[in-house]
Amino acid sequence: MILPTPNPQPLTAEEIQAIETFYGAWKLHQPELLDQVCTPDWKDIPLGPGQADGPQGLKDIIVKFTAAFPDVEIILHELFGTHERAGVRAEIVFTNQQQVPGVSGTGNRVSIALHEFHYLKDGKLTHTWHLEQGAFQDYAMFALK
Repeated sequence: MILPTPNPQPLTAEEIQAIETFYGAWKLHQPELLDQVCTPDWKDIPLGPGQADGPQGLKDIIVKFTAAFPDVEIILHELFGTHERAGVRAEIVFTNQQQVPGVSGTGNRVSIALHEFHYLKDGKLTHTWHLEQGAFQDYAMFALK
């Protein structure tokens, strides 16, 4: 059982900036930004099919995903939490110009809801738990191939 922390502190400006940079790496096509905002042993939970552990695993996805869908961005709709704990409601959007297994390259705009929870320590992400609509897994697997 997790007990509430008495008098929780708000997220710090450094923590908010780390989270914004984490998502901004997609639109900027700069996966190396993860090295600035994630600990070297950062955990992505659950890992995608074929995804390596740690920041490098997500950097690999960003490189391949942005190559396949260059207009990708993650739009933050809500960022909330307390010091060292944050929740994010966001969406990943891009134009589907590639034939992905099970999905035609339609040229249509794709929007997939993201719901993620982050643990932070010393202004860096240590763990991220995420839940996306199933379609994102199809695109992520395509990007990793």
